[in-house]
Amino acid sequence: MQAFISSVFGVAEIIILIAVGYWLSARHWLSAQSGKIIAKIITQVALPAYMVVTVSEKFTANELIRLLPDLRYPLISMAILGVLSAVVALFLRVDRSRIGLFCSMFLNSNTVFIGLPLNMALFGARSVPYVLVYYMANTTVFWTVGVYLIQRDGPGDAEFDFKRALGKIFSPPLLGFIVGIIVVMMHIQLPNFLAADLEYIGDLTVPGSMFFIGITIQQSGIRNALRLDKDFLGVLLGRFVFAPLIMSLLLAGADMPALMKTVFIIQSCMPVMTNAPVVARLYDADSEFAAVGVAGSTVLAMIAIPIVMTLIR
Repeated sequence: MQAFISSVFGVAEIIILIAVGYWLSARHWLSAQSGKIIAKIITQVALPAYMVVTVSEKFTANELIRLLPDLRYPLISMAILGVLSAVVALFLRVDRSRIGLFCSMFLNSNTVFIGLPLNMALFGARSVPYVLVYYMANTTVFWTVGVYLIQRDGPGDAEFDFKRALGKIFSPPLLGFIVGIIVVMMHIQLPNFLAADLEYIGDLTVPGSMFFIGITIQQSGIRNALRLDKDFLGVLLGRFVFAPLIMSLLLAGADMPALMKTVFIIQSCMPVMTNAPVVARLYDADSEFAAVGVAGSTVLAMIAIPIVMTLIR
C-alpha cells in the first residue's frame, strides 16, 4: 500500500506540471511552435547539462563501470517486444498502412520527457544513471529499427540511413552522459561556478518536459487522446502490460541494485515515444495515429504506473 501511495504522489507531481503546460497552451500563451522550442531546449541544452552534473556528483567510477553491461536487459526486452508486436498486429488485423508504426509504438518508450521526470519524482537523482542506461538502449532501437518500421508504412521505399541513425543515437543527452562519465573516470573536479551553472540549466529539464507534454496533449485534444480503437488498445497492451511483464521476468534473477531493477521496469512501461509522430509525418505514415498514441498513452500512464509500482514492490 505504501508503494502505491508513494507512486501516486510521484505521479501527482508530474500531472500538476503537465496540467500547467496544458493550461498555458489552452490560454494560447504557448503554441505548438512553443512546444517545439521547449523540446529543443530540453534535449539539446538542459538535459545534457543535467547529465554532466548529476553523473559527476552522484556516482563513482566503479559504479559506472558496473552499469554498462546491464544494457543487455532493455535490448533483449525490446527484441522480444518487437517479435510480439508483429504477432499482436496480426491478431488484431491492424491496418497494413500502420503496421510498422504500430510495432514501433508497441516496443519503444518515452524514456526522457516522461521517464526521467517521473523517476526523479519517485526515486530522486540516484535513479538518473539507470534511466540513462535504458535511454541508451531505447534511443538506439528507435532510431534504427523503429524508424525503419515507420518508413515501411510510407509510400517510398524503406531504407536504413546509418549516418542519420548514428547522429540521432549520439544525441546531446547521451553525449552529456558520456561527458559525465569522463569527468568521473578522470577524477576531474568541476569548478564550483561551472557546476552551479550546469545545475541551474539542468533544473529546466523536469518542468520543461512536462510543459511540452501538456502542450502536446492540448494540441491533440483530450478527447482524441482517449479515443480507444482496437489498434490503440493494442499499443497500450504493449506499453503497459507486455513491456513491464517481460522486463520483470528478465530481471527476476539478475544481479543488480534493486533500484536499477525498479527503474528498468518503470522505464519499460512509459508512454509512446514522443518522436513517433514527427518521424511518421516525415515519411508520410499515419502521423495522426502516432499523435493520438503519444497523447493518449501519456494520459493513461498516470493510471498505469502506480499500478505497476504496486505490483513490483
